[in-house]
Amino acid sequence: MVKKLTFDLGASWGDGWSMEEDKTSKVFTLLEPSVHRLVFQKEKRRGKVVTLVGPFSLSDEDAQKSLSILKKSLACGGAYKEGWMEFQGDIAPKVRVQLEKMGFGFKK
Repeated sequence: MVKKLTFDLGASWGDGWSMEEDKTSKVFTLLEPSVHRLVFQKEKRRGKVVTLVGPFSLSDEDAQKSLSILKKSLACGGAYKEGWMEFQGDIAPKVRVQLEKMGFGFKK
């Protein structure tokens, strides 16, 4: 004789539950470069140092353009993820100089 086990969470679809998405979303404000207050972080990934700078409040297009200019001027690889620019290597002073030339501000 086989017994079937049932698993109920205690709520049913008839009790007012629905699959509606949450209407609350994060407000994303685009800022001018001079209004940014950027910070640096260092991480080790697979034994290599990665320099992170951010948080940026730019559109994806503007961030990608800025990243492309920086990668060319610094001769390094990098990426833009979730408002942070990642650069290969420990190059924070060089990145700071280039970003200040572009008009970005930093926390003291």
